[in-house]
Amino acid sequence: MHPIAEALPDSLCYLDGLYTPLRDAKISVLDRGFIFGDGVYEVVPVYGGAPFCFEEHMARLDRSLAELRIANPLTREEWQAIAMRLVEASPAEQRAAVQALYIQVTRGVAPREHAMPQGLVPTVFVMLNPMKPVPDAVRTKGVACVSAQDFRWQKAHIKSTSLLGAVLARQISVEAGAAETIMFRGDWLSEASSSNVWVVKDGAVSGSPKDELVLAGIRYGLIERICGEAGIPFSLRRIARDEVFGADELLLSSATKEVLPVVTLDGQPIGTGRTGPIFQAIDAGYQRAKERSAHDHGVTA
Repeated sequence: MHPIAEALPDSLCYLDGLYTPLRDAKISVLDRGFIFGDGVYEVVPVYGGAPFCFEEHMARLDRSLAELRIANPLTREEWQAIAMRLVEASPAEQRAAVQALYIQVTRGVAPREHAMPQGLVPTVFVMLNPMKPVPDAVRTKGVACVSAQDFRWQKAHIKSTSLLGAVLARQISVEAGAAETIMFRGDWLSEASSSNVWVVKDGAVSGSPKDELVLAGIRYGLIERICGEAGIPFSLRRIARDEVFGADELLLSSATKEVLPVVTLDGQPIGTGRTGPIFQAIDAGYQRAKERSAHDHGVTA
């Protein structure tokens, strides 16, 4: 057995109504998620035992399932109960740290055929893993990114388990020793391999529109709210390549990165080549939102 397989955790997971050690969980080889990537997923950060923006993640799960014509197999209350059961089953030191709740729903098991079979029972899988946060030193210094053409399909708004395009895009930055791959469709910004991208110019924040070419991260709404609280102008619009390279600040956002400043792109400095005041303001607002979430859940972040 490969060493990575041998090191699989024995933490509790949920699979089709049963709680079982993760290393023992099994699905059919004819599951359409395995055969076709015919399914969707969500990743919910958990701070100090409290799922962050859980309702927003559940709403996006509903949207993704609707795009694939899969009925949501569980109610909000059932999803919440599964999440908290896994949180409570995790070691105390992990609950006190940062975790990632991974949710996946596939169409289910059927003989291999491209057409969507009717009446299948969806496969539901949920696991909770430690999430390694970006170190404060990296967040303070900022990261380097590279650019590439967005070669993925035209329905990027679906949070699909079919992630080969994202895997190939991320590998570009891995091999370049960079933190992320920022992608363009022609001359227009789309997103990064697993992050949204924000352009700061003259004190204003802009992001790509919410359409089928971009997966609108949960942080879309969160960053808009933070900007509103801080009096920072915010807009969603088409952003040209030249605007990205000519930005005063460039930011990434995702569940695992939170908000992360980009200081170089393709070896060229962004703005001053250092983190800027808009990042600092948004990051401070993000940390306050985490504290409010923990307080609302009755836990210490």
